[in-house]
Amino acid sequence: MTAPKTTRISIFPLPGALLFPRLALPLHIFEPRYRAMVTDSLARDRRIGMIQPRPVTGVDSGGPPALFEIGCVGRIAEVQALDDGRFDIVLEGLSRFRVIRELDVTTPFRQVEAELIADGNDETLSLGERASLELESRRFADAHGYAVDWEAVTRLDDASLVNGIAQIAPFDPAAKQALLEAGTLNERAALTVQLMQFFGRHEGDEGTLQ
Repeated sequence: MTAPKTTRISIFPLPGALLFPRLALPLHIFEPRYRAMVTDSLARDRRIGMIQPRPVTGVDSGGPPALFEIGCVGRIAEVQALDDGRFDIVLEGLSRFRVIRELDVTTPFRQVEAELIADGNDETLSLGERASLELESRRFADAHGYAVDWEAVTRLDDASLVNGIAQIAPFDPAAKQALLEAGTLNERAALTVQLMQFFGRHEGDEGTLQ
């Protein structure tokens, strides 16, 4: 059996800010360690891995927070270097990845050895799954007062629709992580519908568009 191919990825652990394949994520980079990470990435392969840190439980050890197992690596598609050293960048999602181990590095930013997850580019929803997702999306948007260009939504392919909702919907970090970890597009679509139904019934819950 062929061993899975692994790669080194510089990571940006950020709660609630998830990236999905084929989608874009704008980021404002201001902390010195992540400014160094962007500079390093631009000089190498322009890749940065977005991953969520696990919630801190019990006594805080003072070390870096543990990471969830699944993240998404993106390519810096756009970059604006500001005069004071900060960056405005746009990451374009390439592939989900699974953390194999965290590397012992001297850089101020964290790096991991990871296995890229080969998601199927030809995954589609059934007509019923697509209709259910669009219907629940309309109900959810109406309940929260979101203005949506539904004509543009109907033109999206299935993966862009499912992953787009998963990335921008105001779900909590744990729910977003569950969406990222869903094994197939169909599983992610079904979970997205369930979450919209749940959060649609709990409008008082705090949530922020990511």
